[in-house]
Amino acid sequence: MTLLGALAFGQTPQPFPQPGGRSTSQPRTSAPPPTTQQPAPSPVGAPPTQAPPQSSASQSEGVPTEAMLGVPIFPNAQFIASYNAGRGQRYYIFGTTSSFVDLVNYYRTILKQRGELTFEVPATHEFDIGKFDEDRMAFPPGVVIKDFQSDVSPGYPNPKPGGQPARFPTIIQIVPVAPAR
Repeated sequence: MTLLGALAFGQTPQPFPQPGGRSTSQPRTSAPPPTTQQPAPSPVGAPPTQAPPQSSASQSEGVPTEAMLGVPIFPNAQFIASYNAGRGQRYYIFGTTSSFVDLVNYYRTILKQRGELTFEVPATHEFDIGKFDEDRMAFPPGVVIKDFQSDVSPGYPNPKPGGQPARFPTIIQIVPVAPAR
């Protein structure tokens, strides 16, 4: 399953075993351990131990800029989330109501390259924006456009309660070039 596919189903990879969890070899006590929820992925630039932001104002502080990403953000695209990709990289997810074809044409023009249609169903198009160095990167730097609207899906659900639109037909994933070490 791709990263975007995991996001579509709301799945967040969890470490195993869970920190603070008890092993099966420990005896049970009469009182069950307190339940804890796993924190949501940390916002852009936040240390992993920081609690997730509680207000929309603090979430807007984590919205990445074009300068930070190294590529233009499609006009009217809404920032959804960013995730730690490992090896010092993050990837950024944006939703838009524009069509898959419009986004592909926009990034073809802006990036001055054709990119590559990597999947026909669901339509997924990738643009490389830098060289991949497997010694220091988890993902190749690039822009991935994915069509989430189909006969079986009305689109990617907007994670913001009451957010508009309720679903995004098309998703943009941007993996910026990792900073040099």
